Amino acid sequence: MKAFLAAVIVAVAVAAGASFVLNTQQKTVAQAFSTDGVRVGDPGTNLTGVN
Repeated sequence: MKAFLAAVIVAVAVAAGASFVLNTQQKTVAQAFSTDGVRVGDPGTNLTGVN
C-alpha cells in the first residue's frame, strides 16, 4: 500500500510539473509561425488571434 501511495504522489507531482513547464513554454500562433518574411498584424484583426 505504501508503494502505491508513493507512486500516486509521484505521478501527480510529475504531471503538475509537466503542466507548469508546458504552460510557460507555450506561444501564440502569431509568435510560433511567424518568420522574418511574414507580416502578421494585430491578432485582433486577422484569423490567428482573438476576434
